[in-house]
Amino acid sequence: MKHHDKPKSESDKKNTDIPATQSPFTLSNLKQEKEKNWAGGVPAVIKSLQNLSKEKTLTRGGKALFKMNQFDGFDCPSCGWPDPDDERSPIAEYCENGAKALAEEATTKRITADFFKKNSVCDLSLLTDYEIGHLGRLSEPMYLPENGTHYQPISWDEAFEKIAFHLNKLESPDNAAFYTSGRTSNEASFAYQLFVREFGTNNFPDCSNMCHETSGFALRSVLGVGKGTVKLKEFYDTDIIFIIGQNPGTNSPRMLNALAKGKKNGAKIIAVNPLPEAGLMGFRDPQKVSGILGITAELADLYLPVKINGDLALLKAIEKFLLEFEEEDPGKVFDYEFIKSKTTGFDQFLDQLKKLDVNEIVEKSGVSFDDLKKAAEMIRFKKRIIICWGMGVTQQHNGVDICREIINLLLLKGSIGKPGGGPSPVRGHSNVQGNRTMLIDNNPTQDQLDKIQEVFGFNPPRESGYDVVETIKAMNEGKVKVFFGMGGNFLSAAPDTTFVANGIRKLDLSVSVSTKLNRSHLIHGKEALILPTISRSEKDIVNGEWQYVSTENSMGVVEWSRGMLEPVSSKLINETHIVCRMAKATLGDRSVVDWDRYLKSYDAVREDIEKCIPGFDNYNVRVKQKGGFYLPNAARDGKFKSGASDDKAQFSVVDIPDNTLAEDEYLMATTRTHDQFNTTIYGLDDRYRGIYNERRVILMNINDIKKAGLKEGDKVDLYNFDDGKERIAPLFIVVKYPVPEKNTITYFPETNVLVSINNVVKESNMPASKFVRIKIRPHDDKVYERIEMIKNNSLE
Repeated sequence: MKHHDKPKSESDKKNTDIPATQSPFTLSNLKQEKEKNWAGGVPAVIKSLQNLSKEKTLTRGGKALFKMNQFDGFDCPSCGWPDPDDERSPIAEYCENGAKALAEEATTKRITADFFKKNSVCDLSLLTDYEIGHLGRLSEPMYLPENGTHYQPISWDEAFEKIAFHLNKLESPDNAAFYTSGRTSNEASFAYQLFVREFGTNNFPDCSNMCHETSGFALRSVLGVGKGTVKLKEFYDTDIIFIIGQNPGTNSPRMLNALAKGKKNGAKIIAVNPLPEAGLMGFRDPQKVSGILGITAELADLYLPVKINGDLALLKAIEKFLLEFEEEDPGKVFDYEFIKSKTTGFDQFLDQLKKLDVNEIVEKSGVSFDDLKKAAEMIRFKKRIIICWGMGVTQQHNGVDICREIINLLLLKGSIGKPGGGPSPVRGHSNVQGNRTMLIDNNPTQDQLDKIQEVFGFNPPRESGYDVVETIKAMNEGKVKVFFGMGGNFLSAAPDTTFVANGIRKLDLSVSVSTKLNRSHLIHGKEALILPTISRSEKDIVNGEWQYVSTENSMGVVEWSRGMLEPVSSKLINETHIVCRMAKATLGDRSVVDWDRYLKSYDAVREDIEKCIPGFDNYNVRVKQKGGFYLPNAARDGKFKSGASDDKAQFSVVDIPDNTLAEDEYLMATTRTHDQFNTTIYGLDDRYRGIYNERRVILMNINDIKKAGLKEGDKVDLYNFDDGKERIAPLFIVVKYPVPEKNTITYFPETNVLVSINNVVKESNMPASKFVRIKIRPHDDKVYERIEMIKNNSLE
């Protein structure tokens, strides 16, 4: 692994493009192999063990693996895929990426105050994200003074006093923003939002604003519930499973077990994605002899290589074919009984569908006429249909409309509120859905705020707060002066990297609650704090009692989680205590919340959650029952509150976009590698796509490569000109890959710099990272001078 080429002088260092994830000056030795058509198997097991060994935690971490996702263990810190309700494998109820996440949590490598004394912030910023992430666990609170070059140790009391000083000197509580990562437990999240609202703001940018805000917005508007309706066991007994814009082999590998079980029981699987991902094609179950022997269970019965943002046209085409079939067999294709009794808006929807030209929408989808008709044939007489989707849908500029069209298709078939059918957005972070349930929301309902006032006696702010995009703009405008990050790596997760970095540098104070060092600690406010916390896999002892926390998975199950490893340092405190001590220091006697009660036991937090949030009755008892408990979901029970009409689901009329490109333009979608979870880089390989030892690559169709006068292995620079501004991502390697023409794929966060802060999803205001117009030019070393000019202009 190569470091950045270090500049020769301090002045050169200051001009280094610090937000870059990998060196823009050197490239690794790219190695390519044929992409795979299956996921899992023995290689996944070997890779899991290698990561434990690399983090020097083979014994410590290996022991913990057997407790991960078990009834008496701790919840995986990686994705939010649900655990089986009944029996769980005592051997391995985890996946490769879960093992990687645990390896980094359980590592025996530590970052101490002495490390920061020897390494300046500037020098650390010259490392890649991969190198930064493998330095080890943070072991004590650290402080960077204004104009300081090195982080220095600070006591916990002093850290909270400093936070309180900065918060209390603000002209308005709205001059602060409070970010939340999806790993934060229910208990910490509830206490966090309670403190922030008593402080006086609804500025809650959170990771949902960058992943599934689109899903929640769309589902609430048409079903009345902002979550999926499907239970895990329904994957085992259904007729059709659509997977749209999602890569389960990398993003939620344990989902492959559910797909394989459903396939074995007769389900047909239709995969919709611009890339033929290994996890959509086949699965070798490492827990079964057949998988160890290399026998592949085929998954997708039909693969539809949709164009970037061709999803809505694809869904409309399938519906158009279904309409044709319905006219041939009246009453046998559409569920008119369901449509009449449970929905509204059908006539308007049908009028638009009839007017569409099938050949035109087929062309816009990028998929062949025959394959789309085949997909419609597969679901022609089926009622039990599950449609899953990921950020390939939600991060499109019209992602809300695509989600609504998914619901249209399910409503046509009467597939919601019945066993074996319904929408299933697949969440990323392990408790991102739980965070929102715990009221981490910049736009809460008045009923939710009324309940807080009723229970606690203070009137929370009623105006909507900032989401992620609004927070970034507010930082740059000087309206947000304090940024508190409860976990995560905000800089690397957010769009428009240079713009975000400039905003962060204008802050008076940036605070990060973290387990490991990341780039957000190195791009900082005038003052900065790093508050290290225990991980989910570590023991949390409060007043001599072994505490547990709880999380909510992607399907609405709330379950307990209790770590079993000794913390890596005695100077760590848990997230709930961080919130409570910050609240006490900031609010003092003016607070009406009994924070000391929360400090003594998490049971007290859960008792108040029960009072404030529906569905948590008898929380402290039910959460410890085997398999946890499901939260109420009206749409799952066939009851809809869309707002258009009580007890009716809403058909939507949405338009297909015109994605015409200029001759020299391409559409780019960002994605993650298999050696990555969100912004955490485990390694430099993308095993299933056959790409090794390099991340600065652009996947292109071979015809596009030839038309552009390029060849495989060429070095290119990528440009974006949204909103009249020039954005550049330098030095990428051209890789031939089976993607649709005029479509390209790159990795994030390397190309987040190209995603304009103004390129957002309509209505949900999420960054549209899967729909970025770019231009590709042969690499020119003078590009770095251009980048510096752009940076300097943006800093003026």
